[in-house]
Amino acid sequence: MSQPQPSSPPAPTAPPAALAIGPHTVQPPVVLAPMAGITNAPFRTLCREFSGGKGLFVSEMITTRALVERNEKTMQLIHFDASEKPRSIQLYGVDPVTVGKAVRMIAEEDLADHIDLNFGCPVPKVTRKGGGSALPYKRNLLRAILREAVSGAGNLPVTMKMRKGIDDDHITYLDAGRIAVEEGVTAIALHGRTAAQHYGGTADWSAIARLKEHVPEIPVLGNGDIWSAADAVRMMRETGCDGVVVGRGCLGRPWLFGDLVAAFEGRTGEVARPTLRTVADVMVRHAALLGEWIGDESRGVIDFRKHVAWYLKGFSVGSEMRKRLAVTSSLAELRAGLDELDLDQGWPEGADGPRGRTSGNNRVVLPDGWLRDPYDCAGVSAEAELDTSGG
Repeated sequence: MSQPQPSSPPAPTAPPAALAIGPHTVQPPVVLAPMAGITNAPFRTLCREFSGGKGLFVSEMITTRALVERNEKTMQLIHFDASEKPRSIQLYGVDPVTVGKAVRMIAEEDLADHIDLNFGCPVPKVTRKGGGSALPYKRNLLRAILREAVSGAGNLPVTMKMRKGIDDDHITYLDAGRIAVEEGVTAIALHGRTAAQHYGGTADWSAIARLKEHVPEIPVLGNGDIWSAADAVRMMRETGCDGVVVGRGCLGRPWLFGDLVAAFEGRTGEVARPTLRTVADVMVRHAALLGEWIGDESRGVIDFRKHVAWYLKGFSVGSEMRKRLAVTSSLAELRAGLDELDLDQGWPEGADGPRGRTSGNNRVVLPDGWLRDPYDCAGVSAEAELDTSGG
């Protein structure tokens, strides 16, 4: 597979300190954000290849009850390639007992080397049951979950990812950060948006700086609006955070992790600007990896369809061809369609910018009475733990 070629670099920077996640050293301090349906083993493989094996690459969100019950889909999602070190799993749960069981299962069966807890997901099917970014509002429930997780994890480090709060009237991140420190959490990642913002507007990096000041005892990682290596460098400089978590910025751009490594290692001239020919090669490889992982080429190509628009963002590809590529069901069909394009096109201007979902100012769907008392845990039902994985 041909590699993206370098162009204009971000401003040089002194290499940042290594990020410590328990016994694991992450250098440079770059983390792939868990994204449902995206950060499966094949996508992590691509990102890790472009990074030269440097950084931390976290699984997509896993529901704790589905894990405890050994749901077939979930057991596939927690599969790691032999080259993945450390192996990082992100868990979603709202019941302390079930979270504790899931964490102990991971530790006792050596299923991962690091556990991240999701308190940042803003999608309605999660928040309406009190999960994701809704949960930190219930301080005592958050504390109980963290206590069970850290206790059950043994020597495995436990981290957490969260948002600023539910909305501007219900900000939770400072209280949640202090609770995390008190309960033995190893590091915190903060997305500088509320749940109501979803992915709209601009991430509030000043909140990341405030959290770092508020919990100096543990590493704080920043997340939100990192579209380039230069953005990551700037976030660390402006907020004092200990590392960055990259999500939507790498959609259709797994080579962004090569840019990030180069920038944080102080190497100039290494920002990828791949031609469409190179992008097409990566697309076919990504689809092939999915087919190998699923065990069926056609299903792998079908799963890849969601990535097509991200990879082709900004390139001159007609709407009919885009539609055709988005309904392919074999590697040969995908390759043939791509080969009909003008593969000598250079990297489009503006293609490094925002990508993925951008909707904002949403009403957050919550359990009835959720906001009446920030400490009372009533309102969380067993149904919140019944969904299978995927968030």
